[in-house]
Amino acid sequence: MSDATMYRLKAAQRDLVEACGGVMRTAEKCGYSKSNVGRWFDPNDPTLMPLPAIITLEAECQRPFVTAVMAEANGRRLTDPNQERAADVSVLTSHAEVMRQASELMNAMALAMEDGRITPAEATTVDRIASALDAASANLRSSLASVKARQGAVARLSVVGGEGE
Repeated sequence: MSDATMYRLKAAQRDLVEACGGVMRTAEKCGYSKSNVGRWFDPNDPTLMPLPAIITLEAECQRPFVTAVMAEANGRRLTDPNQERAADVSVLTSHAEVMRQASELMNAMALAMEDGRITPAEATTVDRIASALDAASANLRSSLASVKARQGAVARLSVVGGEGE
């Protein structure tokens, strides 16, 4: 193992111990002595955490400090399943905003055309709303691109109160 990887692992261990409440609380949570945890926390001590401790502590703080470093050391990276869900929610939110802006545009155009002519002030108002619709559409396209970037993973959307809840 390279020195760089060792330093990164030790830094990740320190972050993990801190995220779990310090040496004393970490020792209580994982069942190892405070002297063992102290060695994991000490940047000058070469002691690395055993896997059961890593698994327990990362589950406790819900952050993969050490696991992410181990993955990167092997040319891999971790993905967060919540990111996919966030992308799906982003699609829904973006779509809703496009629909809202489109409705505003239709309303503004109807109001502007009701007397048979469009004034410069009405044109400015409609143009501003059309610009907002363009921006909302661009956000929707960006959200859809992130779904496509998952290389064919299907977005699973649920409606509140539907089967997915």
